[in-house]
Amino acid sequence: MTRLEPPAHRDARPVVLVPACNRMLAHHCFHMAAKQYVDAVWLAGARPYVVPYADPGDIDEVLAIAHGVLLTGSPSNVHPSYFNENVLDESLPLDPIRDAWTLPVVRHAVQIGLPLFAICRGFQEANVALGGTLHQAVHRVEGYADHRDRDDDAIEIQYGIAHEVEIVPGGLLDELLGERRIGVNSLHGQGVNRLAPGLRVEARAPDGLVEAFSFPESRGFVLAVQWHPEWKAEQNPVSRRLLGAFGAAARSYRDALHPSAATA
Repeated sequence: MTRLEPPAHRDARPVVLVPACNRMLAHHCFHMAAKQYVDAVWLAGARPYVVPYADPGDIDEVLAIAHGVLLTGSPSNVHPSYFNENVLDESLPLDPIRDAWTLPVVRHAVQIGLPLFAICRGFQEANVALGGTLHQAVHRVEGYADHRDRDDDAIEIQYGIAHEVEIVPGGLLDELLGERRIGVNSLHGQGVNRLAPGLRVEARAPDGLVEAFSFPESRGFVLAVQWHPEWKAEQNPVSRRLLGAFGAAARSYRDALHPSAATA
Protein backbone atom coordinates (compact mmCIF):
# COMPACT_ATOMS: atom_id res chain seq x y z
CA MET A 1 0.00 0.00 0.00
CA THR A 2 1.40 3.38 -1.01
CA ARG A 3 2.15 5.64 1.92
CA LEU A 4 -0.12 8.69 2.00
CA GLU A 5 0.58 11.82 3.98
CA PRO A 6 -2.00 14.35 5.23
CA PRO A 7 -1.58 18.01 4.33
CA ALA A 8 0.18 19.84 7.16
CA HIS A 9 -0.05 23.51 6.23
CA ARG A 10 -2.24 25.81 8.24
CA ASP A 11 -4.66 26.82 5.46
CA ALA A 12 -5.49 23.25 4.39
CA ARG A 13 -8.92 21.93 5.27
CA PRO A 14 -8.82 18.94 7.62
CA VAL A 15 -9.40 15.64 5.85
CA VAL A 16 -12.53 13.67 6.73
CA LEU A 17 -12.76 10.03 5.75
CA VAL A 18 -16.16 9.01 4.32
CA PRO A 19 -16.52 5.22 3.96
CA ALA A 20 -18.40 4.23 0.79
CA CYS A 21 -21.38 1.93 0.55
CA ASN A 22 -21.54 -0.95 -1.93
CA ARG A 23 -24.45 -1.24 -4.33
CA MET A 24 -25.30 -3.38 -7.33
CA LEU A 25 -26.39 -1.39 -10.38
CA ALA A 26 -27.44 -3.64 -13.24
CA HIS A 27 -24.73 -6.34 -13.17
CA HIS A 28 -21.96 -4.32 -11.57
CA CYS A 29 -21.01 -3.43 -8.00
CA PHE A 30 -20.37 0.26 -7.33
CA HIS A 31 -18.76 2.05 -4.41
CA MET A 32 -21.03 4.96 -3.45
CA ALA A 33 -21.18 7.96 -1.16
CA ALA A 34 -24.29 10.12 -1.46
CA LYS A 35 -23.57 13.69 -2.46
CA GLN A 36 -25.45 15.10 0.54
CA TYR A 37 -22.86 13.58 2.92
CA VAL A 38 -19.93 14.82 0.88
CA ASP A 39 -21.52 18.28 0.81
CA ALA A 40 -21.98 18.11 4.60
CA VAL A 41 -18.23 17.54 5.02
CA TRP A 42 -17.50 20.61 2.89
CA LEU A 43 -20.03 22.58 4.97
CA ALA A 44 -18.14 21.47 8.10
CA GLY A 45 -15.08 23.19 6.69
CA ALA A 46 -13.33 19.92 5.87
CA ARG A 47 -12.24 18.03 2.76
CA PRO A 48 -14.05 14.73 2.06
CA TYR A 49 -11.98 11.66 1.33
CA VAL A 50 -14.25 8.86 0.08
CA VAL A 51 -12.71 5.42 0.66
CA PRO A 52 -14.27 2.26 -0.79
CA TYR A 53 -12.65 -0.29 1.52
CA ALA A 54 -9.56 -1.04 3.59
CA ASP A 55 -8.22 -4.38 4.75
CA PRO A 56 -8.21 -4.62 8.55
CA GLY A 57 -4.43 -4.53 8.55
CA ASP A 58 -4.44 -1.25 6.60
CA ILE A 59 -6.92 0.67 8.76
CA ASP A 60 -4.25 2.39 10.86
CA GLU A 61 -2.56 3.66 7.72
CA VAL A 62 -5.82 4.86 6.18
CA LEU A 63 -6.77 6.71 9.37
CA ALA A 64 -3.30 8.24 9.52
CA ILE A 65 -4.22 10.56 6.64
CA ALA A 66 -7.55 11.58 8.19
CA HIS A 67 -8.49 14.19 10.78
CA GLY A 68 -12.04 12.93 11.21
CA VAL A 69 -14.49 10.21 10.11
CA LEU A 70 -18.07 10.70 8.96
CA LEU A 71 -20.15 7.51 8.91
CA THR A 72 -23.03 7.96 6.50
CA GLY A 73 -26.56 6.69 6.41
CA SER A 74 -27.49 3.99 3.90
CA PRO A 75 -30.43 1.85 2.79
CA SER A 76 -28.47 -1.15 4.09
CA ASN A 77 -28.42 -2.47 7.64
CA VAL A 78 -25.59 -3.69 9.84
CA HIS A 79 -25.51 -7.48 9.63
CA PRO A 80 -27.11 -8.81 12.84
CA SER A 81 -24.43 -11.48 13.23
CA TYR A 82 -22.30 -8.70 14.72
CA PHE A 83 -24.67 -8.61 17.68
CA ASN A 84 -25.36 -12.36 17.77
CA GLU A 85 -28.70 -12.44 15.99
CA ASN A 86 -29.99 -13.99 12.79
CA VAL A 87 -31.39 -11.88 9.94
CA LEU A 88 -35.00 -11.06 10.75
CA ASP A 89 -36.09 -9.85 7.30
CA GLU A 90 -34.03 -11.17 4.39
CA SER A 91 -35.69 -8.76 1.96
CA LEU A 92 -33.83 -5.81 3.52
CA PRO A 93 -30.42 -4.87 2.08
CA LEU A 94 -27.15 -5.63 3.83
CA ASP A 95 -23.61 -4.43 3.09
CA PRO A 96 -21.11 -6.94 4.46
CA ILE A 97 -18.20 -5.22 2.67
CA ARG A 98 -18.90 -2.00 4.56
CA ASP A 99 -19.44 -3.84 7.86
CA ALA A 100 -16.09 -5.61 7.57
CA TRP A 101 -14.06 -2.44 7.78
CA THR A 102 -16.24 0.34 9.22
CA LEU A 103 -16.78 -1.48 12.50
CA PRO A 104 -13.01 -1.71 13.10
CA VAL A 105 -12.70 1.92 11.91
CA VAL A 106 -15.01 3.02 14.72
CA ARG A 107 -12.95 1.19 17.32
CA HIS A 108 -9.65 2.51 15.97
CA ALA A 109 -10.97 6.08 15.70
CA VAL A 110 -12.19 6.06 19.29
CA GLN A 111 -8.93 4.54 20.50
CA ILE A 112 -6.76 7.26 18.94
CA GLY A 113 -9.15 10.17 19.60
CA LEU A 114 -9.99 10.77 15.93
CA PRO A 115 -13.21 12.85 15.70
CA LEU A 116 -16.21 10.75 14.68
CA PHE A 117 -19.62 11.92 13.48
CA ALA A 118 -22.07 9.08 12.73
CA ILE A 119 -25.43 9.39 10.97
CA CYS A 120 -28.32 6.88 10.80
CA ARG A 121 -26.67 3.61 9.67
CA GLY A 122 -23.43 5.09 10.98
CA PHE A 123 -25.14 5.67 14.35
CA GLN A 124 -26.10 2.00 14.42
CA GLU A 125 -22.62 0.91 13.27
CA ALA A 126 -20.96 2.87 16.04
CA ASN A 127 -23.16 1.29 18.71
CA VAL A 128 -22.55 -2.22 17.39
CA ALA A 129 -18.81 -1.67 16.91
CA LEU A 130 -18.46 -0.64 20.55
CA GLY A 131 -20.44 -3.58 21.90
CA GLY A 132 -24.10 -2.56 21.68
CA THR A 133 -27.07 -4.25 20.02
CA LEU A 134 -29.93 -3.20 17.74
CA HIS A 135 -33.64 -3.76 17.31
CA GLN A 136 -33.86 -5.07 13.75
CA ALA A 137 -37.44 -3.85 13.42
CA VAL A 138 -38.29 -1.08 15.86
CA HIS A 139 -41.92 -0.98 14.69
CA ARG A 140 -42.37 -4.58 15.88
CA VAL A 141 -41.19 -3.82 19.42
CA GLU A 142 -43.96 -3.10 21.91
CA GLY A 143 -43.99 0.50 23.06
CA TYR A 144 -42.09 1.93 20.09
CA ALA A 145 -43.49 3.88 17.16
CA ASP A 146 -42.83 3.20 13.47
CA HIS A 147 -39.79 5.32 12.61
CA ARG A 148 -39.67 4.38 8.92
CA ASP A 149 -40.36 6.69 6.02
CA ARG A 150 -42.75 5.76 3.20
CA ASP A 151 -41.28 4.96 -0.20
CA ASP A 152 -44.23 6.45 -2.06
CA ASP A 153 -43.93 9.84 -0.31
CA ALA A 154 -42.19 12.73 -2.01
CA ILE A 155 -38.58 13.20 -0.96
CA GLU A 156 -39.42 16.45 0.84
CA ILE A 157 -41.92 14.56 2.98
CA GLN A 158 -39.57 11.63 3.64
CA TYR A 159 -36.90 14.02 4.92
CA GLY A 160 -39.34 16.43 6.55
CA ILE A 161 -39.75 16.81 10.30
CA ALA A 162 -41.27 13.59 11.65
CA HIS A 163 -41.10 14.16 15.41
CA GLU A 164 -39.20 15.98 18.13
CA VAL A 165 -36.37 14.58 20.20
CA GLU A 166 -35.74 15.56 23.79
CA ILE A 167 -32.14 16.46 24.52
CA VAL A 168 -30.67 15.14 27.75
CA PRO A 169 -29.41 18.01 29.95
CA GLY A 170 -25.70 18.34 30.62
CA GLY A 171 -24.47 16.43 27.57
CA LEU A 172 -22.68 17.25 24.36
CA LEU A 173 -25.85 18.04 22.40
CA ASP A 174 -27.07 20.30 25.18
CA GLU A 175 -23.75 22.13 25.07
CA LEU A 176 -23.77 22.47 21.28
CA LEU A 177 -27.41 23.43 20.80
CA GLY A 178 -28.64 24.91 24.06
CA GLU A 179 -32.15 23.62 23.33
CA ARG A 180 -34.34 21.13 25.14
CA ARG A 181 -36.20 19.85 22.06
CA ILE A 182 -35.56 19.88 18.33
CA GLY A 183 -37.55 18.55 15.37
CA VAL A 184 -35.91 15.78 13.32
CA ASN A 185 -36.62 13.59 10.32
CA SER A 186 -36.98 9.82 10.67
CA LEU A 187 -36.02 7.27 8.01
CA HIS A 188 -34.91 4.16 9.87
CA GLY A 189 -36.30 0.73 10.61
CA GLN A 190 -33.62 -0.34 13.07
CA GLY A 191 -32.61 1.33 16.30
CA VAL A 192 -30.61 0.95 19.49
CA ASN A 193 -31.63 -1.93 21.72
CA ARG A 194 -28.74 -2.07 24.21
CA LEU A 195 -26.39 0.91 24.21
CA ALA A 196 -22.70 -0.01 24.16
CA PRO A 197 -20.73 0.37 27.42
CA GLY A 198 -19.43 3.88 27.96
CA LEU A 199 -21.84 5.58 25.57
CA ARG A 200 -24.04 8.40 26.86
CA VAL A 201 -27.60 9.03 25.67
CA GLU A 202 -27.82 12.54 24.25
CA ALA A 203 -31.42 12.56 22.96
CA ARG A 204 -34.52 10.37 22.87
CA ALA A 205 -37.60 10.21 20.67
CA PRO A 206 -41.05 10.64 22.29
CA ASP A 207 -41.35 6.83 22.56
CA GLY A 208 -38.03 6.63 24.43
CA LEU A 209 -35.92 5.31 21.55
CA VAL A 210 -32.31 6.55 21.66
CA GLU A 211 -31.83 9.19 18.95
CA ALA A 212 -28.30 10.42 19.75
CA PHE A 213 -25.34 9.36 21.83
CA SER A 214 -21.80 10.46 22.63
CA PHE A 215 -18.77 8.72 24.14
CA PRO A 216 -17.50 10.84 27.06
CA GLU A 217 -14.61 8.45 27.73
CA SER A 218 -13.16 9.00 24.26
CA ARG A 219 -10.19 11.35 23.85
CA GLY A 220 -11.85 12.89 20.80
CA PHE A 221 -15.19 14.23 19.57
CA VAL A 222 -17.76 11.43 19.18
CA LEU A 223 -21.36 12.18 18.27
CA ALA A 224 -23.87 9.82 16.64
CA VAL A 225 -27.41 10.79 15.61
CA GLN A 226 -30.20 8.60 14.27
CA TRP A 227 -31.71 11.33 12.08
CA HIS A 228 -30.28 12.92 8.92
CA PRO A 229 -28.71 16.32 9.68
CA GLU A 230 -27.02 16.30 6.27
CA TRP A 231 -30.37 16.84 4.51
CA LYS A 232 -30.42 20.48 3.38
CA ALA A 233 -27.90 21.12 6.13
CA GLU A 234 -27.01 24.59 4.92
CA GLN A 235 -30.58 25.73 5.59
CA ASN A 236 -30.82 24.06 9.02
CA PRO A 237 -29.28 25.90 12.02
CA VAL A 238 -29.09 22.71 14.10
CA SER A 239 -27.30 20.84 11.32
CA ARG A 240 -24.88 23.70 10.81
CA ARG A 241 -23.99 23.73 14.52
CA LEU A 242 -23.42 19.97 14.61
CA LEU A 243 -21.31 19.98 11.48
CA GLY A 244 -19.48 23.08 12.66
CA ALA A 245 -18.55 21.34 15.91
CA PHE A 246 -17.35 18.28 14.02
CA GLY A 247 -15.31 20.41 11.65
CA ALA A 248 -13.77 22.32 14.56
CA ALA A 249 -12.82 19.03 16.22
CA ALA A 250 -11.19 17.83 13.00
CA ARG A 251 -9.18 21.05 12.75
CA SER A 252 -8.08 20.73 16.37
CA TYR A 253 -7.01 17.15 15.75
CA ARG A 254 -5.07 18.24 12.66
CA ASP A 255 -3.40 21.10 14.52
CA ALA A 256 -2.41 18.82 17.39
CA LEU A 257 -0.64 16.58 14.88
CA HIS A 258 1.12 19.54 13.28
CA PRO A 259 1.49 22.24 15.99
CA SER A 260 4.12 24.18 14.04
CA ALA A 261 1.76 24.52 11.08
CA ALA A 262 -1.10 25.62 13.33
CA THR A 263 0.93 28.47 14.81
CA ALA A 264 2.81 29.50 11.65
